[in-house]
Amino acid sequence: MKLFSTKFFPLLQQNRRNHSASGVLLSSLFSNKTQTQTQTQTITQSSPSKALYDRIQTIRDPKISVIPVLDKWVGEGNTVDRRKLHNLVRVMKEFKRFHHALEISQWMTDRCLALSSSDVALRLDLIHRIHGIEHAENYFNNVSNDLKSSSVYGALLSLYTQEASVERAEAIMQKMREMGFATSSFPYNMLINLYIKTGDYDKIDRLMQEMGEKAIPLDKYTVRNRIAAYIAASDLSGMERVLNRVEVDLNFVVDWDLYSLAASGYMKLGLNEKALVMIEKMERLIPPRKNKLAFEFLLTLYASTGMKNELYRVWNKYKPSSYEMNASHACMITCLAKLDDIEGAEKIFEEWESKCTMYDFRVLNRLLVAYCRKGLIEKAESALNKAVEGRKPYASSWNVLAIGYVEQNQMLKAVEMLKRATSVGRGRWLPTSVTLDPCLDFLEGKGDVVGIEDIIKSLKKPLTRDIYHRWLRTCVAAGGSVSEVLDQMELDGFSVDEETEKILKTGQSL
Repeated sequence: MKLFSTKFFPLLQQNRRNHSASGVLLSSLFSNKTQTQTQTQTITQSSPSKALYDRIQTIRDPKISVIPVLDKWVGEGNTVDRRKLHNLVRVMKEFKRFHHALEISQWMTDRCLALSSSDVALRLDLIHRIHGIEHAENYFNNVSNDLKSSSVYGALLSLYTQEASVERAEAIMQKMREMGFATSSFPYNMLINLYIKTGDYDKIDRLMQEMGEKAIPLDKYTVRNRIAAYIAASDLSGMERVLNRVEVDLNFVVDWDLYSLAASGYMKLGLNEKALVMIEKMERLIPPRKNKLAFEFLLTLYASTGMKNELYRVWNKYKPSSYEMNASHACMITCLAKLDDIEGAEKIFEEWESKCTMYDFRVLNRLLVAYCRKGLIEKAESALNKAVEGRKPYASSWNVLAIGYVEQNQMLKAVEMLKRATSVGRGRWLPTSVTLDPCLDFLEGKGDVVGIEDIIKSLKKPLTRDIYHRWLRTCVAAGGSVSEVLDQMELDGFSVDEETEKILKTGQSL
């Protein structure tokens, strides 16, 4: 099994963002990034709400409640209003501080502030993220009917889409039809996205027919979703039919990303000449030096065609300014590595390194991956050792080397790199099973109790039962004490199960 594949190592994925139509749809409809950025700017301007924001944003640990901060704020004689709190909830969500966002939302209710439908929709999403779909459903069922607007039903439909729950999503959609809420492309796009996930492509045709009957215009998300569905089904005639239809529709503006999606569809079936036609159309729609994302997709597509000269042409034409350079240089390094141009990838890295104002190890990681894929693991380690001088690396950088050494079956070195990764891991960083499992298997096979304890104790909790069982088996095989393992299991809420008993009995029979 090759570990350095897109399946096991996300850094190798050429498109850093999901470019399926479903990905475009979800990111556009639910991230509200531009809106949230505006809200963040509003909050952080000089105002009473800025002071409240400053107090809350300093609390990084999700286990620490922000309720005392809110209560103290009011106790000092300050006022709060629903709109500003709603904006604060959105900002916390954007920063992925979901627990604090939900606390603020619930505090609004406790303070008897009248909620709007948008407050309810936002809280519904937060409850789902933290507590799961059943809690979200319970909240929805207990919401006043006066607040159950189309946005609230749409939020619930989105949750069912995320859960890939076809039956419940269709039931909510039917309810929206009955209540007159299914009058825009929004709920239809949600269902189309769901059917792409589940492979129910025939249902997509029926939905689009219904949209036509109701004179609901197709928007760019509907078109992208439909094209993505045809690509997933390898139905190129269907893809071309939709593409031809919108190209002649004077009311529809064809964007560069639609041609990018079509190019990917042709390449999926090895039709590179047709893909090149789409790529050329795509390039004509890209404003020079104004769309970094389009530029990176263009690089990726040319790399996929194997046309290195075109790749360099695009790079030299659209190469970003210094403040945008990290992601684009990382993308170019990966593209050149895909074409086995390691020397070119090194030159791009050196260009970036000479101009960067803040060292981003994620750019280096792309070069490390390229080295490891070519079997140049020692060169990768040398590059990382040079980079860490005077800097604190990301855990992912050492993890790249761990994967490389696992690939070459140099397990002692893999364990060493894994230990370095866990020693610098920030927040809740955890190694994936791609590195962790082979290293633990190796140490368990050697009966290295100290080695396996070092790794396990360096991992961020909560640990899994499987990890505890590995530790337990190693201790039993070495004839050591198992009391510490069992105590830790109990502390983490793992009771002795059948497998645990089996391991302990094995030790007793030795």
